[in-house]
Amino acid sequence: MYDLIIIGSGPAGLGAAIYAEQARLNTLVIEKAAMSGGQILLTEAVDNYPGIPSIGGFELGQKLREHAEQQGAHFVTDEITCVDFGADHGYVVKTLRGKKQEYQTRALIVAAGASHKKLGVPGEDAYIGRGVSYCAVCDGAFYRGLDAVVVGGGNIAAEDALYLSRFCRSVRLIHRRDALRASAILQEQLKQTENIEILWNTVVEEICGGSLVESVKLRNRETGESRVLPANGVFVAVGINANSEIFLPELHCESGFIAAAEDCVTNIPGVFAAGDIRTKKLRQVVTAVSDGASAVSSAEEYLRTL
Repeated sequence: MYDLIIIGSGPAGLGAAIYAEQARLNTLVIEKAAMSGGQILLTEAVDNYPGIPSIGGFELGQKLREHAEQQGAHFVTDEITCVDFGADHGYVVKTLRGKKQEYQTRALIVAAGASHKKLGVPGEDAYIGRGVSYCAVCDGAFYRGLDAVVVGGGNIAAEDALYLSRFCRSVRLIHRRDALRASAILQEQLKQTENIEILWNTVVEEICGGSLVESVKLRNRETGESRVLPANGVFVAVGINANSEIFLPELHCESGFIAAAEDCVTNIPGVFAAGDIRTKKLRQVVTAVSDGASAVSSAEEYLRTL
């Protein structure tokens, strides 16, 4: 029986692990991937984390993991199949791969993060890994000297376009509206980059090619005009979905994100949600780590009532 189990080892889960160890809680972190860090592992550079002006996402993820381990955190790599929220004297986390397939805990922090949304167009699934990517930092180097398109209008899409512009021959940013959601500073950088072109009011209808991606079929939402744009790489950055499916319907959600305020308290006593998986306005590394600390504080208060 653990005092606390943390599901997920992104910034929220690792932040929670650090604070849980400092609180001397008997804690276990269950991570699905073999490497901690979550989505920041896919980020080339993090330049807005307080006290660290510029650091690679992979390096920051490793530093957070090392800090948690130095505090004494215990990790297990396994895939969670379900959580029994009705178990006596706590909760039971059931897993798929591990030698021990059930873990019992008195309190639970869900920090399972979120996943990339897809376009849902013909050719997308067929060309994943052969021209379609959801991580410019991971796969961008394969398109050196080639033509790439980025689909989206938020910060991630803008950052991906800027990153790809360093070594791609051309980058087209395809956005379905007439204005970007990206921050002002990123929009300024896009305008100042010569090999980036923004295609407004445009959607991707199909991704085409032979053995690899060769083009995208586009449609202008205002005129209805369609055209085929040559492209070697398609980078999709249209948002995220919370990884909350296995916690439904017991945990209340809003648009798929677990309903929890700044204290990370959910509708089930002793269960807390932290990081990208919970309802919140801003999803950044700093807010995820903050969630981890807040969730542990709330968990401590709950455990004292038992």
